[in-house]
Amino acid sequence: MRRSTNPPAWPEISHGQLLMMMSPKKQHQPVAHRLRTQLGTDLVLMLETDMEDAALGILRVPDLVVVDEEEATADSDAIDPRRCHLVIEIVSRSNPTNDYEGKLRDYPAMGVPHYLIVDPRDGSAVHHWAPARRTGVAIYDNRQHYTFPETITVGDWKIDTAVLPRYSQDAGR
Repeated sequence: MRRSTNPPAWPEISHGQLLMMMSPKKQHQPVAHRLRTQLGTDLVLMLETDMEDAALGILRVPDLVVVDEEEATADSDAIDPRRCHLVIEIVSRSNPTNDYEGKLRDYPAMGVPHYLIVDPRDGSAVHHWAPARRTGVAIYDNRQHYTFPETITVGDWKIDTAVLPRYSQDAGR
């Protein structure tokens, strides 16, 4: 079987722009798996699922999103961001600005209560919470920085970053 040289793209929409994101690379998936296993809960952890706020014209595809069973099984094509508990993005090498700027702008506007950025490039993480508006701009009122191997606290969850793999120097996203 011949492999395509054009990797699949994941469309996202933010502030009237269509963003074509690269699909996650192999090195991205072990981080997502270890995060998912640590968040084991009675809630549903969804991978790479559309999350949309039609009123704002924003469509994002978080790496991990935690929702109630009711939202996970609701008859809709996308997650309602105001019904999620936590969004986790694993920073990619190909476009870190999307996680640190674009999604940091969009998620509080969408009402996402907790946004965790995990960066395997340098072994860091940032937890943002408490969406608010300042001078008409959506922001998070709080943030906490972490470095691997610290334990991250998000609500009732504890995430041990010591078990999260870092990207190797020569690997892709």
